[in-house]
Amino acid sequence: MGSDRTATQGTATPGSATRARATATAARESTTRARTRRAILDAAVTRLSADHAASLADVAEAAGVGRTTVHRYFPERSDLLAAIGTDVGERLEAATARARLDEGPAPEALDRLCLEYFELGDRLMLLYDVPQFWAWSGLEEGEETPSDRALITLVQRGQRDGTLDPDVDSTWLQSVLWALLYAAWEQTRDYDTPRHTALSLCLRTLRKATAA
Repeated sequence: MGSDRTATQGTATPGSATRARATATAARESTTRARTRRAILDAAVTRLSADHAASLADVAEAAGVGRTTVHRYFPERSDLLAAIGTDVGERLEAATARARLDEGPAPEALDRLCLEYFELGDRLMLLYDVPQFWAWSGLEEGEETPSDRALITLVQRGQRDGTLDPDVDSTWLQSVLWALLYAAWEQTRDYDTPRHTALSLCLRTLRKATAA
């Protein structure tokens, strides 16, 4: 009797096997949907960066999927733009976290943040170049984000310990960072400046502008 119970316990029942297959299938479908959605968002950024009036059909072509697929994920153009806005916000927060702003000297942390933000140029340029994008994406222009607060906190820390210029308003230095990043992105896009050269110029100028 005991051996029979052991054998039964070690053998999957038809019902449990079916549930396991269903769970595995759902996981694969979820992964596939996430990849497709990411491909559409990435293609949308690329296409809208080149043509601000690009349609969902243009985005579908760039993503290598059918128009109906794009509509399944984003029924309206406004849905796609809102998703890009959310994605930009999430990427900014992740980049800020990777920069580890509370670690080490403030100038080094500022360098790390600049490096992280530089990689988001294609997405952030959309927000700068197309004022209407703020309304399309659901973002609030001028609204302070957690990333903004983290940057201001970093600058103020550096000003207190004497590693960043204490005589300049912290929000001004924040604006300087974004202006320099925009200049670097513009150099790579409009003047074919190599990315590493544009980034090097950005960092060099930022260090001079913020030095105590």
